[in-house]
Amino acid sequence: MPGGKSGGPPAARTDANDTPVDAFTEPAVRVGPRWITSVVLVNVGINVAFFGPIQVLLGNQAEAMDAQNKEAILALVTGCGAAVSLVANPLFGAFSDRTTSRFGRRVPWVLIGALLGTFALLGLAGAPGAAAMAALWSVVQLGCNGALAAITAAVPDRVPVQQRGNVGGLASMGTVLGIVGGAGVASAVGGNFALGYAVCAAALLLGVLMYLFGAREDRLFPFQRPPWSWSSFLRGFWVSPRRYPDYGWAWLTRFLVNLGNHMVTLYLLYFLQDKVHYSDANTGVFILTGIYACTTLITAVLGGLWSDRTAKRKPFVMGSSAIIALASLILAFLPTWTGAMVGAAVLGIGYGAYLAVDFALLTQVLPSAVSRGRDLGVINIANSLPQVLAPLVAFPLVQFLGGYVTLYVVAAVIGLLGAVFVVRIRGVE
Repeated sequence: MPGGKSGGPPAARTDANDTPVDAFTEPAVRVGPRWITSVVLVNVGINVAFFGPIQVLLGNQAEAMDAQNKEAILALVTGCGAAVSLVANPLFGAFSDRTTSRFGRRVPWVLIGALLGTFALLGLAGAPGAAAMAALWSVVQLGCNGALAAITAAVPDRVPVQQRGNVGGLASMGTVLGIVGGAGVASAVGGNFALGYAVCAAALLLGVLMYLFGAREDRLFPFQRPPWSWSSFLRGFWVSPRRYPDYGWAWLTRFLVNLGNHMVTLYLLYFLQDKVHYSDANTGVFILTGIYACTTLITAVLGGLWSDRTAKRKPFVMGSSAIIALASLILAFLPTWTGAMVGAAVLGIGYGAYLAVDFALLTQVLPSAVSRGRDLGVINIANSLPQVLAPLVAFPLVQFLGGYVTLYVVAAVIGLLGAVFVVRIRGVE
C-alpha cells in the first residue's frame, strides 16, 4: 500500500501485524492531539469563510448596494447559498465515500472544497449586483460544504465511540473560533468588505494545510467500492426513517434546533442597528460573538467530556436545546445592549454543549460505516435547510408580524420542539 515512501501520502493505520486497516473497520484506537488539532483547524478555516460573510460582510455589501432593500438582498443571497449547501453536503460526502485516492477518501475533497471556496470569496469582493453576489456566495457554500462533509466524515472514520464527545467538543471549539474569527475580521476591516473577503479566503486555505499534509486516512481500494449506477447512487440519499427511526428523529431534532438558531442570528446586525440602537453595530456583533464564543468553548469541551464519561447523550442534547430557546426569549423581551450580552452568553452555554454532544449522538445512529460521508451529509441538510428557511420565516415576521419580539419568540418555540423530540431516540441513552 502506498504511503510509507518518502514523498508519498502519510501512512494509514495498521494493526499489530502492520497490515493496513480496512476503511470500514470501526475505530478502536484513540486519536492523538496532532490529528485532533488538524481537524480543529479545518473547522476554524471553514467557519471563518462561512461566518465572516454571513455575520457582517454580506450585510454591509447588501447595504452598500441598496440600503432600502438590504434585508431582501441579504435574504436572497443567503437563501441561494443555503439551497446549494443542501445538495453540496450529501453529494460531496457520497463522493468521498467512493474515493479510492492513495491519500484516503476524505483528503482530496477537503482540498477541492477549500480551493473552490477560496476563489469564490475573492470573486465576491467585485460582485457588481445582487445576482452576482448570490451566485458567488453559492459557490462559496458549494466548496466549503464539500470540505465540511469530508472532514465531518473523517471523525467516525478515525475516532472510537468513547472519545467522540471529547473530539466533537474540540471540533466544535474550532467552529466557534471560526465564528469569532469571522466576526473579528469583519469588524476589523470596517466597511472594506473586499479586504474582509480576502482575509476569509486566506483563513480557509491556511486552515486545511495541516490536515492535508498530516492526515493518516485509511484507503478505500477499488475492489471494495460498490458497483456504480446513477439509480442506486441517487436512491442512497433517501434514508428511511421507518427503517432507521433513530436516524430520522436525530435529523429532525437537529433541523429544529438549527432553524431556531439561524432565525436568531440572521438579522443580528440589523437588530443591533434598528432595535437596540447600538452606535457601532459591526463592533457590537463582534463583542456579542466574543461573549458567545467564551461560553461556547467552555461548555463544548466540558459537555463533551462529561457526556463521554457518563456514556449518555440525550439528557445533554435536551438540556442544551432548552437553554438555546431561553436565549431567544431573553432577546425577545429584553431588547437592550445588556439583554443582548446576556442572551449571547446564555446562547453560548447551550450551543457549546449541543454542538459537542449532538454530534457524538449522530455518529452513533448512522445506518452504515460504508456510507458515513453520505449519511452525515444528509444529516447536515438539517444544518443547511434552516439557512434556506430562516430568511423565508424571519423576513415576514420582522417586517409584518410584530418585529423582533415575534421573531425571537417563534425561534424559541421551534428550538424547544427540537428538545422534545430527542426523547424519541431509542438506541442511544
